[in-house]
Amino acid sequence: MSGQAIFLLILLPAVMAALLSGMNAFVAIGGVPVLIALLASATGSFDLALLNAVPARLTGIMENTVLTAVPLFVLMGAVLERSGIATAMIEAMTRAASGSARKLSLSILALSAILAAATGVVGATIVMLATIALPGLLAAGISKSRAAGLVCASGTLGQIIPPSVLLLLLSDQVSNAWLQSQRQSGNFAADPVTASDLFAAAIIPGLVLVALYAIWLVAGPVSRSDENISANQSTTATNPSSWIVPMLLPVLLVVMVLGSILAGIATPTEAASIGAFGTVLMAVLRGGQSLWNALWLAAIDTIRLTGAIFAIVIAASLLSLVFRGLDGDLAVDALLLHLPGGQIAALALVMLVIFVLGFFLEFVEIIYIVVPVAAPALFAAGVDPVWFAVLVAMNLQTSFLTPPFGLSLFYFRSAAPQVATLEIWRSVAPYILLQLAGLALVAAVPALATFLPSQL
Repeated sequence: MSGQAIFLLILLPAVMAALLSGMNAFVAIGGVPVLIALLASATGSFDLALLNAVPARLTGIMENTVLTAVPLFVLMGAVLERSGIATAMIEAMTRAASGSARKLSLSILALSAILAAATGVVGATIVMLATIALPGLLAAGISKSRAAGLVCASGTLGQIIPPSVLLLLLSDQVSNAWLQSQRQSGNFAADPVTASDLFAAAIIPGLVLVALYAIWLVAGPVSRSDENISANQSTTATNPSSWIVPMLLPVLLVVMVLGSILAGIATPTEAASIGAFGTVLMAVLRGGQSLWNALWLAAIDTIRLTGAIFAIVIAASLLSLVFRGLDGDLAVDALLLHLPGGQIAALALVMLVIFVLGFFLEFVEIIYIVVPVAAPALFAAGVDPVWFAVLVAMNLQTSFLTPPFGLSLFYFRSAAPQVATLEIWRSVAPYILLQLAGLALVAAVPALATFLPSQL
């Protein structure tokens, strides 16, 4: 076995071990590969001159027009949360549907889909739902387990329903991998995979997941008969003004942002700026004594989350550079292109790896570790890049629910300490199966992901 092969076999397990040890993600993903590169260079297995490409890569990241939209979409969600607009939406919907257990469950699901498009941030959505909607669900006779599962699962819809940060990051990496595979095949004029393509592609699969959740809520048992809880609650539910007014402006903003992207009127970055400005304007119109404090906290949240995302993006660029310097891309090509079963087996293996990694790693880390490594070989084998991206997005959404490190579980546990950890884990099991069923459906029918982009 050559020296390059030995260090290549060490690289990814070492990065994984560093991440699981609790080491800072930036240090683990960026520092460990550099250390291995130094050790490999001492044995003549790595050319340190390759690291001269790091400044150019960092410049490319900072100038990437797709990634520019990330802080703007994050700000949009942060302002909706901090200003109380999202809270008002949840309270209004809970009051409007409080007369029936199933009706309330379906209303929370529908509201979560709207919040997903408006915020795209899982943590904020789940904490708000657990704080505001959970008491109403329990009062309607829904068990803790079913209520917890609904909140955790519906709160993750922000990762697949566009516009979302996950799809933005994924579009950047999938496009890079697609163009790389096309250049290697001699096509130097290939069209990139844009964020708009993925936003359009994810709409139908996102709605499929919502439909699967809704079927489960309708078909599944409830703890108490589906009846009116009280006359007062029923009266509130029949008053349209109690919920239409708080919902109207946020829904119009979402339609405007997503519609402008899909119609080609605005780029994702331009639409994100419109969305961010619109949410700030709504917060100002809503007013309140704590307005400026809310905007300040939203700005701090945006800086923190954006900084964490870009730190991992930069670190992953170092990992990718070292991986290619050790000829890892050639090894992965050889593995995936020569698997028994061909394209289908290769795609299934990559999906399995992503699913397993989802038990332990966050979605940003998985995107920037797995996609640059595996996607070029899959595209060379004939896998459609848009279809592949949607499959990855749906797979990554599942990672938010898989214990022990699913982020949705931690967010819910922090906001609802009255629900035991094991009960939370059991509550999300049906939704994990539903997400896998949705993933299998899109895998079996690629047109669910590719139809809208081809039309737009």
